[in-house]
Amino acid sequence: MAQLVYDKTGRLLFTQEMRKEYTILIPQMLPVHFGFFAKLLERTGYQVAILNNDGRAVVDSGLKYVHNDACYPALLVIGQMIDAIQSGGYDPHKVALLITQTGGGCRASNYIHMLRKALEKAGLDYIPVISLSFGMEKNPGFHWSLGLIRRLIYGMMYGDLIMNVANQVRPYEVNRGDTNARVEYWTGELLNRFDQGEGMTRKKMRKIFDEICADFKAIPVAGEEKVRVGVVGEIYIKFSSLGNNHLEQFLLEEGAEPVVPGLTDFLIFKIYNRVSDVEMFGGSWAKEALCRFFMGYVEKCQLDMIAALNAAGFRAPAPFKELHRLVGGYLNDGCKMGEGWLLTAEMLELIHSGTPNIVCAQPFGCLPNHIVGKGMIRVLKDDYPDSNIVAVDYDPGATKINQENRIKLMLANAKRLAKEQQAAGQPAAAGHP
Repeated sequence: MAQLVYDKTGRLLFTQEMRKEYTILIPQMLPVHFGFFAKLLERTGYQVAILNNDGRAVVDSGLKYVHNDACYPALLVIGQMIDAIQSGGYDPHKVALLITQTGGGCRASNYIHMLRKALEKAGLDYIPVISLSFGMEKNPGFHWSLGLIRRLIYGMMYGDLIMNVANQVRPYEVNRGDTNARVEYWTGELLNRFDQGEGMTRKKMRKIFDEICADFKAIPVAGEEKVRVGVVGEIYIKFSSLGNNHLEQFLLEEGAEPVVPGLTDFLIFKIYNRVSDVEMFGGSWAKEALCRFFMGYVEKCQLDMIAALNAAGFRAPAPFKELHRLVGGYLNDGCKMGEGWLLTAEMLELIHSGTPNIVCAQPFGCLPNHIVGKGMIRVLKDDYPDSNIVAVDYDPGATKINQENRIKLMLANAKRLAKEQQAAGQPAAAGHP
């Protein structure tokens, strides 16, 4: 058994010896993306498991070990980790927990400290916690490399592409399950190609983008155009089915087509914040130059994905620069806590691209996102009267039926507006590939 090692501040470290023996547990958020991330980490020598435990037990575990004033994502993420350990699925003496630490003003930067406090309260303080950050905390058994970063970026790009095409095909598939089958196939196929060294350059990635798009385009589709519904909000609640009570599945069941902005814009947004910090407040020119280079590379990859989607006849998201342009006059670069101006920009991009029906998923306790999400809805509706935006709160006490009733009311308004537009001979804000 690996010996426990502490740093000078008393923080338990994840050591090289633990890397060989321990399984790193990661909370679930995006199944396709995180499936890639887990497998890529495994191929770098780590033992990894993505947690998929769901239901009320996770919420109750979070309520038991996290202060009830904490934001809902923190409660769910920490609750999912502790519930997974206490349920007996893992040896608590052979696991480590990985959690992101952004370093920004959002309370997400404190999740790692809240998790350690929760583990202590649960009598599990011998479990090491790994900070997924750039240099905020160091663990000798977990470190970044340029190769790993590049692989994770490509994994993110493939995840966003697959999410885009799957969401545009799934509502119209003739044979139920075809889309999910192709998602599963490409998840395994891409990992095999990674092992063979394929898909790890932009040139090869562009070729694979085209293959994926062509494969999903070949899925038989039929049926009338459905109302498109965009999903925005705090990043965890927007993406996590645990956090949003399986929102995408509910929209499908209600006859809508979910439109979910990808993870790439969020990554570029976080890098861009480091650039704007230097521009607004001063700082290291070397740091700014490095961030600009990194941001530029990810933006080029995003443009490759957009080009592939357009060439195959799918709707493509706008590039990051377009989102930044759209939000001008509403919010400036200094508004960057939580999802900051990006959340408002995503709503604007959805409206401009023909998806005025939007669910803004707001977790309890997330003050930044209540400002840039719910707080901006009235302004957007004044400028875009046909926009149909509903803010839905997610918290431990909120009932699923109340959340779904609010969404159903929004959908009823969307379908009524679509009929009125069709009667007037205007293009309806809906469509399929």
